[in-house]
Amino acid sequence: MKAKGVRLHGAGDLRLEEFELPEITDDEILVKVVSDSICMSTYKCAILGTEHKRVHEDVAEHPAIMGHEFAGDIVKVGKNHQENFKPGMKFTLQPALNYKGTMWSPGYSYEFFGGDTTYCVIPAEVMELGCLLEYKGRAYYEASLAEPMSCSIGAFHAAYHTKMGVYTHQMGIKKDGRLAIMAGAGPMGLGALTYALHCDVRPSLVVVTDLNQERLDRAALLFPPEEIAKEGIRLLFVNTGNSADPVQELLDITDGAGYDDVLCYAPVASVITQSSAILGRDGCLNFFAGPTDKKFSAEMNFYDVHYNSAHVMGTTGGNTEDMIESLQLTEQGRIDPAVMVTHIGGLDAAADTTLNLPKIPGGKKLIYTHLSMPLTALTDLRKTGEEQKDNRLTALADIVDAHMGLWSPEAEEYLLQNFISE
Repeated sequence: MKAKGVRLHGAGDLRLEEFELPEITDDEILVKVVSDSICMSTYKCAILGTEHKRVHEDVAEHPAIMGHEFAGDIVKVGKNHQENFKPGMKFTLQPALNYKGTMWSPGYSYEFFGGDTTYCVIPAEVMELGCLLEYKGRAYYEASLAEPMSCSIGAFHAAYHTKMGVYTHQMGIKKDGRLAIMAGAGPMGLGALTYALHCDVRPSLVVVTDLNQERLDRAALLFPPEEIAKEGIRLLFVNTGNSADPVQELLDITDGAGYDDVLCYAPVASVITQSSAILGRDGCLNFFAGPTDKKFSAEMNFYDVHYNSAHVMGTTGGNTEDMIESLQLTEQGRIDPAVMVTHIGGLDAAADTTLNLPKIPGGKKLIYTHLSMPLTALTDLRKTGEEQKDNRLTALADIVDAHMGLWSPEAEEYLLQNFISE
């Protein structure tokens, strides 16, 4: 059957094109993709091409479908999987397969398997690993965002602490501890924040830093500190660009004790150095943001590593358990992944959005693959609707405004019902 998607042919070479999908085998599943959220990792893949560890060497001959944060409907099931999956089921998946020691993943490595497409074929290894997940929620975008949420959830679970003279690691962030989310007012940082405030093991203090006051103001609007305080958590938003000594300012918040857990969400040397400097005794620093420079390094205090039991680590992606936890918390209404979303668009916007992602302000860019729509900020829906005399956009803006400026299941349903489908 014919599919239409954005595929990688080489470094910086993304093309929206129509192609033929092969007939599925008994061990494969055909799916219709409905939504895909664009990840900074996809940008790195697009600009690096075969220099990226997940991209196959012959990508020019066998172009890879982009996108790995996707959800949709199952269309056809090979006979080997018909007991567990049925046509019509909603699905999402864990893209970090780690299959037999390879780094192959959808959105990087497969010719017919990825999220920026109308239809794709899910290969046997995904089901073998238990990475294809039925989704029983209402909105497709929530399932798409379960993957980036799972990355932050994995970072929380991967943190560890120790006791003096004991070599056993106590896994996870410290309960009732002090948490700093550095450069955390972007989409992934806000995902980490919503999880920190609503997960089972919660800190007593959360400090979110950033250099962008507009992003910090939006975060404070979405997470009002006075409301969070009612849950027993002190929440502060700090613009470190306004401080002559940001490290000292952050330490003063803890009365000099430092932070038990620090998540660093920017691949910037100065932010890493700050993150290291604010660690308390037995503090754990997770360098979450992956750099594109293979020689990237930063200065940090190894005196503290030795004498203050500082831990330094990094995580990339989550696992299937993290993904399931994300879906369950979303279904229970405990977390709202929509805090990450600031833009929507159609499949025709996916290639340019991916290649220019660092230049586009805001948070997550959400692509609906069966729609034709320019990438549009949620805050611009009303203005664009008035300029284009498009009542659909103004009606969509009304729905967004009714949900505190956030994307919502109601907004998605209106979009899918009222905008031209390819």
